Amino acid sequence: MTDGLFPKERAEVAPGAVHVPGWLTLARQRELVDACRKWARGPVPIRHTRLPRGGVMSVQTVCVGWHWQPYRYTRTADDVNGARVAEFPDWLIRLGREALVAAYGDDAVTGGAGGTAGKPYTPDTALINFYDGDAKMGMHQDKDERSSAPVVSLSIGDTCVFRFGNTENRGRPSTDVELFSGDLFVFGGASRFAYHGVPKVYPGTADPALGLAGRLNITLRETGLRG
Repeated sequence: MTDGLFPKERAEVAPGAVHVPGWLTLARQRELVDACRKWARGPVPIRHTRLPRGGVMSVQTVCVGWHWQPYRYTRTADDVNGARVAEFPDWLIRLGREALVAAYGDDAVTGGAGGTAGKPYTPDTALINFYDGDAKMGMHQDKDERSSAPVVSLSIGDTCVFRFGNTENRGRPSTDVELFSGDLFVFGGASRFAYHGVPKVYPGTADPALGLAGRLNITLRETGLRG
């Protein structure tokens, strides 16, 4: 999907951080919505994550492959119901590889983009965040993984403001990017550990054909873990 008369073009927001507008077709978005709804029902249901100091995240999260809790990965959701999370499907690996090619070019999967040199990009976990109209995400780094391979981020549903910062702190310099339903954002290489967040979601901006009220963000990652 695009806004306005002319489609937006692929843009490098920072070295290694690439925005590809309208990458997911409407049909593929609907398939992902259906998959996320299935995962949200369990075996580990979607929940508001409780932080170590007692705060509760405004987004709701469900995980596939590995379970994330602040600030580590486990196979079982010991902070929810103790169940093992859903297996990471092969089709998500293929989707992640397609995304890297769209962002970085044909040799990206094994060509060294974001620290994947010499081996295929093989994401093994997905963090799925659901935003209602009031939810937001503070500036943070994705640094609980042992791999420096890129993070693949897919947006479905309501438009949001995505703030992409620097690797040193939560402040400036940063760039605000509007992410629409179907957009792809990949960050690896020099930007792999940049701070980023979602300060605002625009409720009611999703295409009614999605059958989704709110915003889904699916991030694919390599954990670098075994077991």
